Amino acid sequence: MWRRWFDRLQPLFLLLAFAFIAALLRSQWATLRSYEWHLDPAWLALSAVLMLASWAVEVYIWYLLIRLLGAHLPYGAALRIWFLTALVRYIPGNVWQPLSLTFYCQRRQIRPELTLASIALFQVILFLATTPIAAFYFQVTGNWGIFTNLVAGWADWLIGLALLPVLIFLARPGWLLAILNWLLRKVGRDVVVAKLSSWHLLLLLLMGMIDWLLWGATFATLTFALGPLTQLPLPTLFFHLMAVYPIGYAIGFLSLFTPSGFGVREGAYYLLLAPIMGGGLVTVAALTMRVWNIVGEVVMALVSLLIERRQPMPMPTPVIVPPLERSR
Repeated sequence: MWRRWFDRLQPLFLLLAFAFIAALLRSQWATLRSYEWHLDPAWLALSAVLMLASWAVEVYIWYLLIRLLGAHLPYGAALRIWFLTALVRYIPGNVWQPLSLTFYCQRRQIRPELTLASIALFQVILFLATTPIAAFYFQVTGNWGIFTNLVAGWADWLIGLALLPVLIFLARPGWLLAILNWLLRKVGRDVVVAKLSSWHLLLLLLMGMIDWLLWGATFATLTFALGPLTQLPLPTLFFHLMAVYPIGYAIGFLSLFTPSGFGVREGAYYLLLAPIMGGGLVTVAALTMRVWNIVGEVVMALVSLLIERRQPMPMPTPVIVPPLERSR
């Protein structure tokens, strides 16, 4: 019944997603329109390539988690499912993509509990992967944005506190699944039977860091495409942009009720980067990155939709119980 309703409501979800995307873009249109654009095609093309590489690694992490939990999903199908559900993230609530992923995976005989567990682990791992990048950045540069003077005496403590969850879960990776199973029991769902070793978690965290660095490089090259830049050397500015991007994204992720962290993420970039490169360029770069990401997701969703129409994903095969077994 739920699958039938989902299939019927899917066009409505897409329309709502496009409506909220349009509203997000319209709210910042004046700022983007007032900027004197000087786009560099070479930097823009490099940013597009890096964004595709970021998505490839990102989806591969989720694909590995699905397999680690005992389900089978081809990587190509994982890519299609990911982008077919990506746009509904912009509907307020931050629950629509996990629900959509659950229904799509159920068509491939993957239990909802496994899909939800894979999504939860994916979010936790990517969030934890930002902390080593943030710790290295703050330790090396000492730049805490407008809060630099405020946290100067507490910097080492804050860095250690941020790294503590990573060390705990690397030492006790089974705790992640234990927490997930406890939550599944609370909502009356079956538990997930799987093993997550320290090596598995370390590999996933390293891949998550690579994913974040690729996204940071996407942000940096897009900013270079905007120009004109500050007086900082290009490699130095690249390092700041690449490292700050995952930090701001993680802060935006914590704002559960804003669509895809809108506003909070951009505010974090402003607070951290304005003292380095000026508030005007940071604001335009952050908003342009948001638009760039949305445009890429729309294109990839349309491509995935075309592929799905040519190669539709299978519907669940109903299980027919013989009359003799039913009588038992």
